[in-house]
Amino acid sequence: MQQSIRRAHVIVRGRIQGVGYRYATRSRAASLGVGGWVRNRVDGNVEAVFEGAAERVELLLRWCREGPSAAYVDEIEVEWQEPTGEQGFAIR
Repeated sequence: MQQSIRRAHVIVRGRIQGVGYRYATRSRAASLGVGGWVRNRVDGNVEAVFEGAAERVELLLRWCREGPSAAYVDEIEVEWQEPTGEQGFAIR
């Protein structure tokens, strides 16, 4: 049975820069085997792409709604895209 691969483009809003959000996201993605990237945006938000098995991407999205302990997440916006074969997880 083939696993469904999903790709999510995510914008996270809140007090999330300067609290280790990107590093915690990379660590969580690696532990789940999800590929993609994460970066700070100049508007104070964090942008990310997650690609992998559908249930693992969903687990990572659920984690993003909380983030690391010092983060305050107001909302996350998710746009589903066609998978592109992301390998590994980078902080940009």
